[in-house]
Amino acid sequence: MGAGTLYLVPTPLGNLEDITLRALRVLREVEWIAAEDTRRARTLLQAYEISVRPTAHHAHNEHREVPRLLTRLERGESGALITDAGMPGISDPGFLLAREARRAGVPVEVLPGPSAVITALVASDFPPEPFVFLGYCPRTKSGRASFWESLQAESRTVVFFETPHRLRVVLEEMSPVLGERRLAIARELTKLHQEILRGTAGELLEMLPDPVRGELVIVVAPLSRRQRKRERAGGAEQGSEARDAGDRDESPTDQEIP
Repeated sequence: MGAGTLYLVPTPLGNLEDITLRALRVLREVEWIAAEDTRRARTLLQAYEISVRPTAHHAHNEHREVPRLLTRLERGESGALITDAGMPGISDPGFLLAREARRAGVPVEVLPGPSAVITALVASDFPPEPFVFLGYCPRTKSGRASFWESLQAESRTVVFFETPHRLRVVLEEMSPVLGERRLAIARELTKLHQEILRGTAGELLEMLPDPVRGELVIVVAPLSRRQRKRERAGGAEQGSEARDAGDRDESPTDQEIP
């Protein structure tokens, strides 16, 4: 008997209707389902009368679980990996198991489906291409300072995740760095209280509900042509100032003798 197949199955972001027919068929046919949160997985599986019982596979146990699941795949069982919402492996477990399965010669199939990154990007009203996804921004203040600086000159649309309890701090830090750069905050995508807020970081601070709840995706607009010209002009001015300063710092022996 050959190896089974590992399926990476995207699940709805919020609305349970946002699942494909193929995903439902696979979830019914596999021998096992590894889920980031078994309670949330059961809600989905029960809604579609899928009897396979999920087992836990999350960030805290995946290194221990991968060898066990690989053994089951190698002996011919097929399994599905799902996360709380969206595509497995995007800031969620999935990458490690898929990589090790491929290395072991186990077939891996990635099903198309819901993605918070793509949904927020298209809903933002900003140019969707080119874009870059950066996961979660750093937890430390110094790490975030470098993160904001990298966004300052970014000519692509940027997408990243953020947590509700940190959102105000993040916007307060972004505001003086990004200035009039526009952002979109996608909250509770596909759920009853879905909301897309657009504006500068300062404007968005005024719009936020208190408290902030729900899953969040932040989209940062790329630099406009005018902003890019301004950045280049500023860089040229700084370069000229640096050269002038260097000229002033020359020693007498470096200067031309009249």
